[in-house]
Amino acid sequence: MDIKNELIGNIVAKDFRTAAIFKKNQIDFCCRGGRTIEDACADKNINPQAIYDEIENLNIKQDNTIDFNAFPLDLLADYVEKTHHRYVEEKTPVLLTFLDKIRKVHGEHHPELFEVYELFEASSRDLAAHLKKEELILFPFIRKMVKAKISGEKLEQPHFGTVENPVNMMKEEHTVEGDRMRKIAELTNEFQPPADACNTYQVAFAMLQDFENDLHKHIHLENNILFPKSLQLEESFKI
Repeated sequence: MDIKNELIGNIVAKDFRTAAIFKKNQIDFCCRGGRTIEDACADKNINPQAIYDEIENLNIKQDNTIDFNAFPLDLLADYVEKTHHRYVEEKTPVLLTFLDKIRKVHGEHHPELFEVYELFEASSRDLAAHLKKEELILFPFIRKMVKAKISGEKLEQPHFGTVENPVNMMKEEHTVEGDRMRKIAELTNEFQPPADACNTYQVAFAMLQDFENDLHKHIHLENNILFPKSLQLEESFKI
């Protein structure tokens, strides 16, 4: 892999374990995956050679990783829905309860908890709507395209015109959520609870970090694999 000329999103798409390297260096590989390592490092004042070396030194064992690039598109849509959508649906109400509790108990000494709650509450509300748009509009059309390609049937034009329209909307919403989680990370000192944190406080921050990690994987699979391949598949019907 020529990583110097490769976009970050493509690097992670080919080997997701590189995501840990980007995350450690606070380089966004999902919402801003359309940059080279050099461009991303310039924004962070990081020596790109350090990133190149870390990636090259990875002991890649493909049999221990899931090759999402090899997934049929309908199976990848199913995976995202059943893994990452379900995660969001299960974790958001629990996290909201914990964040509400700690802002009430600890907010006087840690006023940032009020903003953390407001940001996550807005995120949970918008993500719920976002997931439904994918599940009821975009993903069903992706499955229709796959079915039509296999069967040779004619693909009917969807009411939204082209798959590019919902894809662009979903990517914009991904960016909003990525920015929100980045702000939460800043407010929480990268999810590090203070010395006076109770157990609920500590659990809430650990869950927030897990939530961000899952969201990054979720957005990566869509922005860097599912969406580009869906656009390519739709284009193939025009040939």
